[in-house]
Amino acid sequence: MSTTTSTTTDTKQYPVTHTDAEWRKLLTPEQFHIMREHGTERAGSCALNYEKRAGTFFCAGCEQALFKSKEKFESGTGWPSFNDPVPGSVETSTDQSWGMTRTEVHCSRCGSHLGHVFEDGPPPTHLRYCINGVAMNFRPTP
Repeated sequence: MSTTTSTTTDTKQYPVTHTDAEWRKLLTPEQFHIMREHGTERAGSCALNYEKRAGTFFCAGCEQALFKSKEKFESGTGWPSFNDPVPGSVETSTDQSWGMTRTEVHCSRCGSHLGHVFEDGPPPTHLRYCINGVAMNFRPTP
């Protein structure tokens, strides 16, 4: 994986930081729950899962470019899925919630929870970055 691994996102100092009150003003309640409290949106509930135009997906918390549309694929999971992030845009940590061990994906710039990465994706990376759609904004290529 082209990511940096850390044990927790709560102790690292990120380039973009806000208090919880500031995050609540910047994000919708659903975005705050997912991105700052490590929640998950309901499968199939976000329009970005169906986005097929050429463009870039950005972090909803800090506008860092995360994924290019050419890396997006249909995984059948109900969440936007990607083969590979923009280099340096995401980091990972170990998530042991829900009685299982998974690899959490968070924004390298603001630390916001984005989703998880699994090793069951298609070639060439065989990775599936399963990302909450509300954690991202999409801008089409002009």
